[in-house]
This record gives sequence, structure tokens and C-alpha cells, in this order.
Amino acid sequence: MEIKDKEWWKETVIYQVYPRSFKDSNADGIGDLPGLISKLDYLQSLGVGLVWLNPIYASPNDDNGYDISNYEAIMPTFGTIADFNTLLVGLHARGIKLLMDLVVNHTSDEHPWFVESRKSRDNQYRDYYHWWPAEKGKPPHRYSFFDKKGDAWQFDAATNAYYLHYFSNKQPDLNWENPKVRQDIYQMMRFWLDKGIDGYRLDAISYIAKDTSWPVLSKKEVKEKYDNDWSYFYAKGPKLHEYLHEMHQVVLSKYPGMVTIAETPGIEIEEALKFVHEDRQELHMLYHFKGMGLGYAKEGFKRPDPNGYPLPAFKKLYTEWNDVFAKEGWGTIYLGNHDQPRMLTRWGNDAPEFRIPSSKLLVTFLLTMRSTPIFYNGDELGMANIKFDSIQDYRDIETLYMYHYLQYQKGDLDQFIKDQQFGARDNSRTPYQWDATPNAGFTTGEPWIKVNADHVYINQEAQDMDGNSPLNYFRHLVQLRKDHEELIYGEYRLYDAEHEQVYTYTRTLDKTATLIILNFSDELVPYTIPSTLHKKQFQLISNNETSLQQEGHNLTLLPWQALIFKLKM
Repeated sequence: MEIKDKEWWKETVIYQVYPRSFKDSNADGIGDLPGLISKLDYLQSLGVGLVWLNPIYASPNDDNGYDISNYEAIMPTFGTIADFNTLLVGLHARGIKLLMDLVVNHTSDEHPWFVESRKSRDNQYRDYYHWWPAEKGKPPHRYSFFDKKGDAWQFDAATNAYYLHYFSNKQPDLNWENPKVRQDIYQMMRFWLDKGIDGYRLDAISYIAKDTSWPVLSKKEVKEKYDNDWSYFYAKGPKLHEYLHEMHQVVLSKYPGMVTIAETPGIEIEEALKFVHEDRQELHMLYHFKGMGLGYAKEGFKRPDPNGYPLPAFKKLYTEWNDVFAKEGWGTIYLGNHDQPRMLTRWGNDAPEFRIPSSKLLVTFLLTMRSTPIFYNGDELGMANIKFDSIQDYRDIETLYMYHYLQYQKGDLDQFIKDQQFGARDNSRTPYQWDATPNAGFTTGEPWIKVNADHVYINQEAQDMDGNSPLNYFRHLVQLRKDHEELIYGEYRLYDAEHEQVYTYTRTLDKTATLIILNFSDELVPYTIPSTLHKKQFQLISNNETSLQQEGHNLTLLPWQALIFKLKM
């Protein structure tokens, strides 16, 4: 059967590079573009086809580059535009495409647009941002994710007015309701596409449209309607899809073969196809957040549930999201990134006896689901959380602002630090572990954030030479996905939905089928292959362990064992 709607971006594997922490070339302790360029052969060896590069634009670095002061310049710490051109050529020469991270919900307060905007109420850039005149009293409450008082309106004495910032007060929100803003953004997008980049990951794109009637929202309303999560209000701006369609018409449609990923906090499952259904002509792939809430307690900020996450709920969630895109549109799947802790610690088990098999199992899951998989740099090594025990070691604005917020609220700061050892974003931002030397081969200087001490035994150099390492397993699975088209386009079917330890599913394309069996637990688990599959012949094509205990259709699964069988009629 011929597959309709084939696309290169459905078949690729995405590898996210956090440049600040990847490889430093000049001993200043911060990763840079020349450092990344020196590792392009390594990226090629992984078999990945698309690199998502976190922001490298000019920025004062209030939020590690997500506060942009010049969209068309490279942050000097990272290098020059010439370095960027070298990177792009080097990636393309190796058959790897480049996805730029684009932040257009807000800019830095040091962006020339905002510098002008705050000068006077009649400045030509005033309406590039959202302002509320103080003589009208305090504006209706909006929540800020990075403010110690949780207030998204910042008073600015220069013009006796408040400006809106969903994130830090150094990240004022752009006014997309102003057509001049949109046209300037589209022009900037063309700048990079004309250089030859292959697409954009659009940061917080579901937040760009604002309800400028500024309705008053009571605490009760936010709790009842949005479960106390402002994301769900922010993602419902009235003209959101009008703007995304316009972006497609004016920019994206002019660059055939490019791709966009919509980062969509606050989007419910019923709304997903509005972003990526082909007929709507908006974006290409969706990046949802629903899985990221599993395993956290109701109270506290990113406090781990002592019971972990329930596997049936995990299966239900990822099955529901698979079903959204089963016939139309396309999704992505990930378990870690720069905004999350390390995938291994969060979803696997980083204890010495389980680290390697659980790391391999998570890779197996991501590479066998019906979505484009995204891996964060270091996932392929099984890098783990660093688990800082002092606020002094943290660099991330989210952790620091929440610490100050809890101080302001007189909260339990000791408990907060314990919780952050599990959930903090800095856990994933520690330097990439290239080798066992001091600073893990990342820098010969003083690293901007501490290096995980486990780099002496978890590092790329050691794993490269070990045939059974997570790294070489990753390479094997990436190739397996390329060799078995049903793992890309095949129909997904879940079995044993309520099993509390084992996740079982098939991927079927025409008469070709693959069975995946994953033991998401620390225990030895007796497991019987579902009876509806018993008439098929089984050929083992991947095993993250060196042995398999099997008698007919009965298996004894080792802790965190991941098996892939080819099914034959």
C-alpha cells in the first residue's frame, strides 16, 4: 500500500542541542557555535536528521536566550554570523537539517522596540507591546510564570503605565494585535529562511494572541475553569489561529520543504488539530505538554509524587494523543528537554543497577511511537539529574524566581530544594559529558554551571567503545526505525491498557507488523503476550538486555527490559 502524506519531517529523528552546555571552544565556560561545529561528525554518527538549536540570538540572558534583544544577530558568547553559516553548511553537508528556536510571544526589555516603546505614550513603537495606563487603576490580574509576586503587570514610572509580561519582567509580551508587529516578525523569519535554515520551533506560540478587552478573572474562575493553570487561559486568545494562518500565507508557504513545530502550552487534546491539520494551513507538528504533569504531587512546585507515575495513566495519555493524529495532522513525542529534568531520572530509574536498561527502554518507547521523536542532547548517553542541594548552584530563572516567590509567601524552602532535585530545569542544562576528564571535556575553563560528577563513568567517549552502551543502543534503534516503515507510519494499537508494569503495543502497516513490549518497572515481571497475537510468528529484532526468558508466549521480563518483535502471519 502506498502511504499518502509522506514527509521527511515525519521520518526524521530530532536532536535538540542546548548550545550553552554542549561544547565550549574558547575556555570561557560557555558552549558556543565553534564547539558545536567541532562535534558535527558525532551528530552524524547518531543517525539523526534534524537538529533543533535553542536560541542563539543576541540576548542579555535573563532567561538563557529566550529574551531576545536582536533577532538578526548572534549572541557574541556563541560566536558570529560567520560561525552560524559554517554550522549550517556543515550540517547540510552531513544530511542534517536545522530547526531554529523562535521566540515571538515576547522580546527582551533591551530590544530596540521596547526601549522605544517605554520612552513615551506617543512613541511609534508604543503599540508593539501591551500597556495599561496607571490612571485607570491597577490592570486586571494576570499571572507571571517568572515573577516573585506572580504578577504579569510591571509598573514603569517613565510613562506612568504597566506593561504585560507572562514570563520575567525583562520579557515584555509583544502586541500581535498590531499588524506592524506581525509584519516585522514575518520579515525576520524570512531573514533566517533565506539563509537556508529548514524551519522553526515556535516557542509558547499558543500565547501570542491576547484578549485585549482584559476581562477580570477571579481566583475562583481560574481554579474552576483552568484548574489554577493560567496556561489554559493564555492559550485561548481570540485571534490565535487567524495569526497562525496569516504566518503560513505570508511566510511558511513560500518555503516548500520547511517545517514548523508548535510549542503549545495550555492546549487541550480537542484543540490540537486546529494547529496542524493540513487543510487549515497553519503549522506542521505539535509539541504538547500533557505528559509532563504526570508523577507530580498536587501540592508543591514540581514535587515528585512518592508513588511515581501510574503506568496505566501514562499509556492512556500517549494513546489518546496518538489517536488525535491517527488520520490527520502529525505530532511529536519527547520525554525530556531544556524545560524538563533529565529523561532518565524523571521517567526511568537513575540508580546504578537500573540506569542503563531504563535509559534504553525510554529510547525504545520514543523511537517506536507514531510521532516524530525528539531527543535532548545527552539522552542518548543516559545522562541523569545533578540534584543540586543548594540554591547557590542553580542558574535557572524558573527555580530562582520560584524560590523568591516562596520566600515572599513564607513557604518551605528546604522542601522546595528537595523537590527541585527531581524537577528543576537546570538538571538537564548541566554540561554535556564528552569524557572522564575534569569538566567532562566540555570546557578547559570554569563551566557556567556545575558538571555532574557522574561524568567519570557516563560519557560519550567511554560509551562509543562499548557495544552495549546506551549510546550504541540509540544508534541501533534510530537505524531500526529507518529500516521498518511501520515504526514511522504504521497504525498504533495498545494492549493490556491496565497492566501496571508493562506497556505493550503494535505498529502495523499493511501486512507488516511490529510488537513492542516494555517493562516500566524495577521488578522481574511474568508476562503473557496478548492472545490475539498468538497465531503470528515472532522474530526478536531488538532487546535492550543480553538475554530473553521466553517459553512460547510466556515471558519473564527483566527490570526495564524492552523487546521488539517482528510479527509474521
